[in-house]
Amino acid sequence: MNSKHRRVAFCITDLDAGGAERCLATLASGLKRRGWEPHVYCLSAGGALVDRLVEANVPVTCLGMRSWRNIGTVVTLARQLRAQRPALLQTFLFHANLVGRLAAVMAGVPVVVSGVRVAERERRWHLSLDRITQWAVTMNVCVSRAVANFSQTAGGIPREKLAVIPNCVDVDRFRNASPADLSEFGIGPGERTLLAVGRLHRQKGHRLLLEAAAPLLDRDPHLHVLIAGEGPLRAALQESIAAASWGPQVHLLGPREDIPQLMRAATLFVLPSLWEGMPNVLLEAMAAGVPAVASDVEGVRELLAPAGEKLIVPPGSAESLRSGIETVLSDPASARKIAHDLQVISQERFARSSLLDSYAGLYNELLKNRGLLNS
Repeated sequence: MNSKHRRVAFCITDLDAGGAERCLATLASGLKRRGWEPHVYCLSAGGALVDRLVEANVPVTCLGMRSWRNIGTVVTLARQLRAQRPALLQTFLFHANLVGRLAAVMAGVPVVVSGVRVAERERRWHLSLDRITQWAVTMNVCVSRAVANFSQTAGGIPREKLAVIPNCVDVDRFRNASPADLSEFGIGPGERTLLAVGRLHRQKGHRLLLEAAAPLLDRDPHLHVLIAGEGPLRAALQESIAAASWGPQVHLLGPREDIPQLMRAATLFVLPSLWEGMPNVLLEAMAAGVPAVASDVEGVRELLAPAGEKLIVPPGSAESLRSGIETVLSDPASARKIAHDLQVISQERFARSSLLDSYAGLYNELLKNRGLLNS
């Protein structure tokens, strides 16, 4: 592969420390170490991961977009791509997918790969815009088989334009973390904790978690719920917690940098989501070796089954979630055994090297199909 054909551009909406953003940073920096020439384009003004990319010697250009509807952003990105002349553009997240596709066509980029990271069940117009711009896409990479099936059946994307590459996790970062000191939240030694991590949004099911946990908290004053994350539902959740008899046992932590340490300290990780793609936080909980209970949403069975089949509960049911939590809390030895097995699976199937191998293999195949690589 000559230098020109090793040039790959990445486009993402922002570089905050979310799952898609961390995946991009891992992919771009990993490909850089393997001899590719990545360049990251961020539609917004930047984010927490810019420094990580720069430290990995990956060029980052932030376009400062204020609205994805601004055609000027498309033109600006097209101008940047025309100057870089990448052989392939990989986009992440809805807005970057749309802007990147149009800019790539204007710039004459031969191969365009879009990332599909969630089964979008709320904003159906996203599916419509995604479908009508598929003419500009060479391949869509889905994070799970469940998302690929959804993209085909609900999104109308042909199966031959769908590939599946699951997320990855830095196993050592979570496995080797020291447990957090929970005394800062008023939690004493021997008290049990349920941990949820995610944006405070309806999708993540935090209301469902509180409904499920309420009777357990009322019965056991030494049981606590920790919720790490920020989002539009914070005020409503705070109001509900303040009005409840068990309110002092629920702690909204806000955004945290010590998620590995919190996971290592938790008794149980809970994923109450209503829909997903492949939940990174569940993969991180597996790597941390913490027992988990998760809603049966997209990607969960691909992570937990068959070893963790008992940990999966029907989505949207507070009663089922409560039953799953009670099952784990009542048999900690069995839960720890399952958690250990899942930790091994996270290392064997979801290491960063697997993600890099899969993306590099796909890119090489697509470039070869366009005559940009020798057979």
